[in-house]
Amino acid sequence: MDVFITGLGAISCLGDGPEAFWKGLHAGRSGPTPVESLTGQVRAPLAYQVPPATDASAHAEDDATRGRVSRFALHAARQAVVDAGLTGEEVAGMAVVIATAIGVCEEREDAFRAGVPDDAVWTPSFSVASAVGDALGSFGANISVSNACAASGYALSVAMDLVRRGEAETVLVGGAEGSAGVPIAAFDRLGAIDPDGCRPFEADRKGTVFGEGAAMLVVQSARAAAGRRTYGRLSGTAWSCDAYHTTAPDPGRRQLVRAAREALRDAGCGPEAIGCVIPHGTGTQPNDLLESETLRDVLGQRCDSTPLFSLKAFIGHTAGAAAAFSAVCGALVLRHGQVPPNIALARQDPACDVWLPQDGPTPLPRPGVLINSYAFGGSNVSLVLDGGLP
Repeated sequence: MDVFITGLGAISCLGDGPEAFWKGLHAGRSGPTPVESLTGQVRAPLAYQVPPATDASAHAEDDATRGRVSRFALHAARQAVVDAGLTGEEVAGMAVVIATAIGVCEEREDAFRAGVPDDAVWTPSFSVASAVGDALGSFGANISVSNACAASGYALSVAMDLVRRGEAETVLVGGAEGSAGVPIAAFDRLGAIDPDGCRPFEADRKGTVFGEGAAMLVVQSARAAAGRRTYGRLSGTAWSCDAYHTTAPDPGRRQLVRAAREALRDAGCGPEAIGCVIPHGTGTQPNDLLESETLRDVLGQRCDSTPLFSLKAFIGHTAGAAAAFSAVCGALVLRHGQVPPNIALARQDPACDVWLPQDGPTPLPRPGVLINSYAFGGSNVSLVLDGGLP
């Protein structure tokens, strides 16, 4: 059964809404800002943060009792619902599947700094999906996914399954994160933060940098999408697990290759259908190298003519929301028929033998987008979007 993308929502360091997101990707510049609460506590207290004015504007309509991450999610969700033109009945019946790796960690940290005792109030860590379902009045399946940085890729796969199995006609799916101190400090202890920003595939890259915000999509069955403007189809997905190391990727890459090839098989296509890749591309030395080699295996000679769009160079690593942001980006690439220019690299790592166009938009050569998302613990997921019509 076909699964169509009918609505998008996004809030990030690039601004508020899918249009601001798309314009920001074409601006060709972005950068992290200091996380004030972490200054003096970690070596690189940086994140790609939602600007204060955008943050305040986005949260004005939301319930002030909800945490910041939940408000990000709810704001992007409302955008996606409006974009899809959902009726009240459709919103009431839709499923909600939202990913977050960090959850409401920021709320817990705020309470700690305010001196609130740990046992004074119980706050579940992964309550974003339930908060969105509650606020929108949605009574379909409500699912929270939290397997580290691949979480929203898995959430998109769950949403596809709900539609394909006939368990939901409409699903709101996505991810949300905030720039909490604990995960940033943990990456700092691992030596995995690049003080110069997130620079995937750069020769002297030193690590990644967190980003925050929320990305949401409305996906629907062909019957529910009929008569609506669509961004294309969510046509293929596959999971795999390295079971190799808690944090390090498997240098053998077998499970990375497996996930991408099985996603293509699920979509009913081969590498000849892929016109763009939105890689996981975190900016860490091993990840970028292994993913480049994986794409060489999966795409073969077509790798030379398939543009990569390095999204994290613009918005940082949005952890559990990363694949959802990639899916919003992929849907916009399909809508506009072009791949935005990558942020210019000082020098591309010659070992990362992939094409990263930097001189201007690149026409989408083929109507398929491959998305990769990887995580600690060896969780891998690949997705395929295409330009199919209902």
